[in-house]
Amino acid sequence: MRIREIRLRELRMKLIAPFETSTMRTDERRIILVEADVDGVTGWGECVAGETPGYSPETTETAWHILRDHLWPLVQGKEFSSAAKIWEMLQPVRGHNMAKAGLEAAIWDAEARQKGVPLAKLLGGVREEIASGVSIGIKGSLDELAAAVKCELAAGYQRVKIKIKPGKDVEQVKRLRQDFPRIKLMVDANSAYRASDWPLLKQLDGYHLMMIEQPLGWDDLYGHVELQKKLQTPICLDECIHSLEHAQAAIALGACKIINIKMGRVGGYTVAKQIHDLCEANAIPVWCGGMLESGIGRAHNIALSTLPNFTLPGDVTASRRYWHEDIIEPEVTVSAQGTVRVPTGPGIGFAPRLDRIEQFTVRTERLA
Repeated sequence: MRIREIRLRELRMKLIAPFETSTMRTDERRIILVEADVDGVTGWGECVAGETPGYSPETTETAWHILRDHLWPLVQGKEFSSAAKIWEMLQPVRGHNMAKAGLEAAIWDAEARQKGVPLAKLLGGVREEIASGVSIGIKGSLDELAAAVKCELAAGYQRVKIKIKPGKDVEQVKRLRQDFPRIKLMVDANSAYRASDWPLLKQLDGYHLMMIEQPLGWDDLYGHVELQKKLQTPICLDECIHSLEHAQAAIALGACKIINIKMGRVGGYTVAKQIHDLCEANAIPVWCGGMLESGIGRAHNIALSTLPNFTLPGDVTASRRYWHEDIIEPEVTVSAQGTVRVPTGPGIGFAPRLDRIEQFTVRTERLA
């Protein structure tokens, strides 16, 4: 296989409603799409880096630079046997996993299209549908939060995740448990707390949560080891896991009982599959987190979520939950039972809507 050229596009897509976490508020996404021509077959990937370095050190600007000036020269004109070989070709660049994942995803899509098989099957997926959960940002009041949860449950979502931060945590969970005592409920702190906050986090043990996601610092593995000893509620690590080695350490040290696998955070499918296999061997369930992706990134998350150890509902939601218009056809939909059908067409199984992509594109660059 050989990449003939890649095209980078930056899209600006306005969310239906702002999304707030403990670290940032997002109104509009700056999304990088990677379009790769592999032996005459086009594959699509999405770089999920944010507008600011609030979630990870990467941003839209840094990813564009790394893709153009450092990753493309490593693969330009090179022969490779499969998309699974791309990760090792990119090893001279340290970090920048989101940029790497965007490029690698496009090549996996192209390979699946060449072979005429769904990307999920090429990856080793085993599901015809995946369970869908929903992530709800921080709200201004308890009533507003409860109304949002009621709306999402009516839409069929199987699991509810709410964002929390100091001052908007225990009371929020208490209210939801009063209103919705039997729902699958979890919280996500996005590193908003410190080790000294453990007595407050301990209060959450009384509300039968599925997990507390990333309560401590984005690189504080040891702190999570000590915190998990104090909590009955499982800790799920997100931002702390950037590599297979990080996952190995987290499991060996007892830093968590669940891992959220985001393809962009770990550098692509190759590493995501390695982490998945490690977790499966150690009875650590995994699920797929979301990064406010367009339909291209959402399609890749669907494919990843078909692997056998993705046993918990992920953050793969309907397109219309975030976008007035998505950039794929058909758009992603969620059934009344809270599931998403895995497409059966070749590659990601969704057709990029070039008219919509052009409508949202603010810059493009062809690399050949």
